[in-house]
Amino acid sequence: MYLRRNHINQLAIAGLTTNHCVSTTVRMAGNMGFDVRLVGEACATFDRLGPDGSTYAAQLIHDIALSDLQGEFCQVVGIGEWLTKVANKSC
Repeated sequence: MYLRRNHINQLAIAGLTTNHCVSTTVRMAGNMGFDVRLVGEACATFDRLGPDGSTYAAQLIHDIALSDLQGEFCQVVGIGEWLTKVANKSC
């Protein structure tokens, strides 16, 4: 309600963990109609243990989570790109 009341339509999201909290936030914001930029380099996750006992590296989990979100719920951007947009006030 706060964002809508203040006419905020575009969000930049970063945080921990890419495949949990960040993903949920991005998906909800995208589903609610916000224009979401996910700063992928400003997110991270941890190694995960699969149900079969295999260990999956954090970077792999992170990369897959970003690919799951890109284009459907958000636009994944690099930190340099985001900082340039902020500096130019084009966000």
